[in-house]
Amino acid sequence: MKKVIVTGASGFIGKALTKKLLDDGKIVYAIVRNTDKMKDLENKNLYIINLNLNEYEKLPELITDDIDVFYHLAWEGTFGESFRNYNQQFDNVKYSGDAITAAYKINCKKFVLAGTAVELEVKKYINMHYCEPRISCIYGTAKMAAEMLCKTIAYNNNIEFNMSIIANAYGVGDYSRMIQNVLINAFNNGNAIKLVRGENLYDWIYIDDVVNAFISIGEKGINFKTYYVGHRNLKTFKQIVTEVRDIINPSIELKFGELKDNAPLDYSLINIDELYEDTGFEATVDFRESILKTAEWVKTLNI
Repeated sequence: MKKVIVTGASGFIGKALTKKLLDDGKIVYAIVRNTDKMKDLENKNLYIINLNLNEYEKLPELITDDIDVFYHLAWEGTFGESFRNYNQQFDNVKYSGDAITAAYKINCKKFVLAGTAVELEVKKYINMHYCEPRISCIYGTAKMAAEMLCKTIAYNNNIEFNMSIIANAYGVGDYSRMIQNVLINAFNNGNAIKLVRGENLYDWIYIDDVVNAFISIGEKGINFKTYYVGHRNLKTFKQIVTEVRDIINPSIELKFGELKDNAPLDYSLINIDELYEDTGFEATVDFRESILKTAEWVKTLNI
């Protein structure tokens, strides 16, 4: 892998991936909507292209290099109230189709689409007569639609394809109000918070591990496989939150069971060992060290 495209390259995962690829000597075409966010990544191998999501059809005119991997991470609305905006979520499906169409016109060898663990919740519901889906299932459903759309275009145009189901990514560089940052912010400030019982399996993965997983998929992923980007040994939500609390502020009371449990993700729907078996990737970042780094980062945010 020598030359890559990264959409959403100014976002949390996209920027970290772009930086790592540049550090490894790769040539990166970074597709962003705000070039100012890339000023800290000046590099002779970095080519920044300013495009909105609805402008991906222009990419074949702008990139004439032979591209090895096209990483599609750009997505509008990945947390909070944006989940309710189904028009926005399903616009993303179209943009994903535009992205992979551009990829095969550029003669790119492989397309890697960023997914979400919420898809495991949606897949569980598909054949159920009655279910109680969370509002985030609108987001998960759109990601599943994007996966199937891109698979179809990839198959019919002879481009390799991989889907990545990402666990809850956290770490330095995340400006969002995802649950990871919200909890860490509460612990930083000594606030007790109400929580679900949290006895279902869950997963947090540090940004450095996420990036290394994406590189492994790009280099060694088997065509048309969907890979889980997370840990191979899962814990419950309660175990993870308790461990994070103990690292940051052990004196805080954890009020488990005071909120209704969210629907559990169905990990039986994906092989969490497959990325390791096919590529050798395994999440190795020290949890304590990464939580302490993230806690310091969250102190700089206005949450």
